[in-house]
Amino acid sequence: MLAVGLMSGTSLDGVDAALVDIDGVDYGTSVQLVAFETLPMPHETRKRILAAVKPGGGTSAELCALNVELGHLFSDAVGAVCRKAEVNPKDISFVASHGQTIWHNPVAGGGLRNPGCPTGDEVRYSGTLQIGDASIIAWDYNVTVVYDFRSMDMAAGGQGAPLVPYSEAVLYGDKDANVGLLNIGGIGNITVLPKGGDMAKIFAFDTGPGNMMIDEACRRYFGQGFDRDGAIAASGIANEQMLAALMRTPYLFEKPPKSTGRELFGSQMLDALKSSYPDVSGKDLVATLTAFTAKSVAHSVKHFVLPSLDGGLDRLVIGGGGAHNSTLVQELASYLPQTQVLTQEDLGLSSDAKEAIAFAVLGNQTLKGRASNVPSATGASMPAILGSVIYPPRTEVH
Repeated sequence: MLAVGLMSGTSLDGVDAALVDIDGVDYGTSVQLVAFETLPMPHETRKRILAAVKPGGGTSAELCALNVELGHLFSDAVGAVCRKAEVNPKDISFVASHGQTIWHNPVAGGGLRNPGCPTGDEVRYSGTLQIGDASIIAWDYNVTVVYDFRSMDMAAGGQGAPLVPYSEAVLYGDKDANVGLLNIGGIGNITVLPKGGDMAKIFAFDTGPGNMMIDEACRRYFGQGFDRDGAIAASGIANEQMLAALMRTPYLFEKPPKSTGRELFGSQMLDALKSSYPDVSGKDLVATLTAFTAKSVAHSVKHFVLPSLDGGLDRLVIGGGGAHNSTLVQELASYLPQTQVLTQEDLGLSSDAKEAIAFAVLGNQTLKGRASNVPSATGASMPAILGSVIYPPRTEVH
């Protein structure tokens, strides 16, 4: 059956829509990419999201309006990928929408404070919020929509992230090799698939920064949304003092399961860097941030991945926008000389479509009544069926 997976990540560059032909369930799932489209994030929408994700930012009225605005944008992405494939939306069986993360706080307390609270009370509960009204998608195409994937894992005691390991185990597992799936979006996250295919042995976690700060530096200093092919980083020289300071970030030393986001590796960290190192040029800053992403991934592999594997990490497959940054890929390969470092394209697949496809797989599991979190990756107490479901709102009247 045909389905659409939607993903909008922390990089805020656009909404990814993957139209797939999907069949089966669990390890018997097969997925074929039919078409992929990225609907660019409108500049004003991006500004409103950035305002909302700042600590203390976004009133209830603004969040409510943004939820609807993004619902229409996600719905437009469904239409765009269908047009590209020349597929009638009536032929789609379901849409699986991740939504746009506004806040992700997987651990209650931890020194996190309620923004604007006069008493400065600690946040009492962990939580996650993705917005983008799924009802709009359901109404526009009279289709079943699965959304809000992270909340149930957190209710089960997990961190609600990462969620892609299930699809990666189904689609990339190798009985004879230890495989790492690294996604470099706004944040870096890795899924480790030990050889043999035992789901209970899979683990995954956020490694730390991905493209988020690199992209922000490119916008501030070069007026472009990202470092195309890593050209800016290649023209600069990493500042070793700054890099050493970044590599002391406490998150990098926390043991998995763990997840992070813009709350830590966002514009505020970039602001602090420029305050501490005012003489570092724009191109050297981009070079340093690129090295930070590569080195933090290598740090995670050496400290948290290799000790858990028999025979080392045979290959690391990179997806997400970072896979197109050849400087970043080359630096990462230099840090991990014993591991074959590849991109999705090296395997004949799509780095950009990977996460949108993953949510189509998760949506399929939900509609089949099957679990799709991986407790060894998220820390949940048990496997759980993820997501909420909106059924087609209009039925034929007989």
